[in-house]
Amino acid sequence: MKIVIAPDSFKESLSATDVANIIKAGFSQVYAHAKYTLVPVADGGEGTVDAMVDALKGRKVTVTITDPLGEKGNAFYGISGDGHTAIIEMAAASGLERVPLNRRNAKITTSYGTGELIKDALDQGCTKFIIGIGGSATNDGGAGMLQALGIKLLDKFGNQIGYGGESLKALDKIDISQMDNRLKACEFEVACDVTNPLTGENGASAIFGPQKGASPEDVILLDSNLKHFASMIKQALHVDIEQIPGTGAAGGMGAALLAFLNAKLRPGIEIITNLLNLDTLVKQADLVITGEGRLDYQSVNGKVPVGVAQIAKKYNKPVIAIVGSIGDKAEAVYPYGITAMFSILSKISTLSEALDPQTAKANLYNSAMNIALTLKLGHSLKDDH
Repeated sequence: MKIVIAPDSFKESLSATDVANIIKAGFSQVYAHAKYTLVPVADGGEGTVDAMVDALKGRKVTVTITDPLGEKGNAFYGISGDGHTAIIEMAAASGLERVPLNRRNAKITTSYGTGELIKDALDQGCTKFIIGIGGSATNDGGAGMLQALGIKLLDKFGNQIGYGGESLKALDKIDISQMDNRLKACEFEVACDVTNPLTGENGASAIFGPQKGASPEDVILLDSNLKHFASMIKQALHVDIEQIPGTGAAGGMGAALLAFLNAKLRPGIEIITNLLNLDTLVKQADLVITGEGRLDYQSVNGKVPVGVAQIAKKYNKPVIAIVGSIGDKAEAVYPYGITAMFSILSKISTLSEALDPQTAKANLYNSAMNIALTLKLGHSLKDDH
């Protein structure tokens, strides 16, 4: 029997690689001679670099960067085993988790550090970039990233504008003459699971600004500044990106990547599963096992178990989802190809108890083994009949 194990991480508890290995260990107690293919997956958000580095036999690189508040710190990205592909989580350099709650200010936070990660990957010889842009702390339209890559955003006096979305109002000219020339030969795919435009009532500032520290007055200012940025981009590059779906992602980072780097904005799970060649692996499997920390009705919006199940559904392969918990209206996932779902929780527990890695590991192992035993019983009863 060929079994593909393709889970996401159990957030704040177990990595995707840990989850895959533990499920295999539990199943192997029952199906010792099965052929297991482990494919840790992520959807472009937190954990993407770790999952892809493991799957692509690559390595992680740590770089000194400029954090969202303009201070120096360290961040990481991944490089595939063949050295051609860089896997970058924007959150690693420019993420909300890097900014203490009492210092969150969407007017001043910068995406410069993400640009520094891209530049370092260019120095390493990478020509393909997978960039996950979830979890950002910024609302600068990707301006900081562009500055790190050699693009000059100048005020009327010919000086570089400052960091943050507030500074965009001073932008008078965009000069791309000194943009890193290596970028022209590169391919960028952006894991973007939102469809918000850059500006307006559903834009970057209005929808995501408040969680980054923007007051109602700040939202109005930031939205106006992004409109100005969009008009300057149109003037310099002859491209209108203001209302394109996805350009409002990550405080407008989607807009900058699309306009200046000719990036393709695609669902994260689609990018990652293609990169991992999951389609071919699933086609050859007898059973597919997936999972994540929580499965509910929102999981149909680009989450790993549903993305994996949709691939399996094309080939009529059964899919078992083993998850930390099952939430509201989780049955919504069944039409997408999930055959059965199981929570690893065996008793009532607090959230902190459930997230404890050792507890989660034991619960996951026992659940995987019991599911395997149930499958074996089912096959036995079928044979007897």
